[in-house]
Amino acid sequence: MALIQYLTQIHLDFGASSLLPQECARIGMSRPLVITDEGVRAAGVLAQALSAWGAGKAPPVFDQTPSNPTEAAVRQAVKLYQMGQCDGLIAIGGGSSIDLAKGVAIAATHPGALKTYATIEGGSPRITDAAAPVIAVPTTAGTGSEVARGAIIIVDDGRKLGFHNWVLMPKVAICDPDLTLALPARLTAATGMDAIAHCMETFMSAAVNPPADGIALDGLERGWRHIERAARDGLDRDARWHMMSTSMQGALAFQKGLGCVHSLSHSLGGVNPRLHHGTLNALFLPAVVRFNAGAESMQLERRLPRMAHAMGLGACDERGDAIAEAIKDMNRRLDLPGGLAEIGVRSEQFEPIIDGAMADHCHKTNPRLATRDDYRAMLEASM
Repeated sequence: MALIQYLTQIHLDFGASSLLPQECARIGMSRPLVITDEGVRAAGVLAQALSAWGAGKAPPVFDQTPSNPTEAAVRQAVKLYQMGQCDGLIAIGGGSSIDLAKGVAIAATHPGALKTYATIEGGSPRITDAAAPVIAVPTTAGTGSEVARGAIIIVDDGRKLGFHNWVLMPKVAICDPDLTLALPARLTAATGMDAIAHCMETFMSAAVNPPADGIALDGLERGWRHIERAARDGLDRDARWHMMSTSMQGALAFQKGLGCVHSLSHSLGGVNPRLHHGTLNALFLPAVVRFNAGAESMQLERRLPRMAHAMGLGACDERGDAIAEAIKDMNRRLDLPGGLAEIGVRSEQFEPIIDGAMADHCHKTNPRLATRDDYRAMLEASM
């Protein structure tokens, strides 16, 4: 039986961040802690997002979110949360800040090591409704974490683990494209391909969720049509709006499940936390599309031709070659790396990457179950 849930409130429009104070009041959050990173603060985006509070009235801020959130950073933020007797969290930033806020929501209200609550450790049911409420304000158009029930955090033992429970879903998502206008071109491209990967991979998943399929296809069409414009001209407001929508739609859809792209990206991101998740997704997509082409559900549901149509590619062969080559070409046009070797990945790292991919929570929701040899072939094809 398919369980279909879309559970949060979303504001999507220019200037939507002005609603922050009233949304805090609506959900009963009177002493929030803001989670962000130094880059968002330095760019003036944090001040822009908090401007509705007025001078001197904004809530306290933790701005030490690393590019890949860690359990150590969660502990730092929890100390500030407890010192301020806070009653909720506002995440302002990319997926890292939003995921860190979800980690704080767990750790500030639940005992023990964070890994106790990881999905792969059977920890999802241990996360209770005692978790602190989160309001999410994305400043990139990529991860969609603002409408997702999960977070990805590197725990103390070095693993990059997923944490999933419906109580982690932000109570409100405030999607204000104004906050993305200053995003650099390379980051616009990488986060945009992350959003597109979410739409594509969740559409390929064999899980049954027709609303998610529809949302994913529409998001793919928007993202594919507007990502180059957004990267070329950051002040293109129409392109920024559509990319923000693509990001949100990809995450609404991936409640259905992801697959090998994310298994590999999560694992490699744990091996080398300096690598950007969206860039890795962009690099892995072509090989995974070709691998997934052999899945029975892909054939029965004509998923490759339907994706090709959304991408404006016309007819597509059943091996996924046209889609895979179009993604590679898009990566080149966006000035993203041409392969894993270009970002320092070496073949000697393959075995630990495969270990992590096999254990990742996205591994089993791929439409075709991958073996170690399959993952090795995907890595080699992505070099």
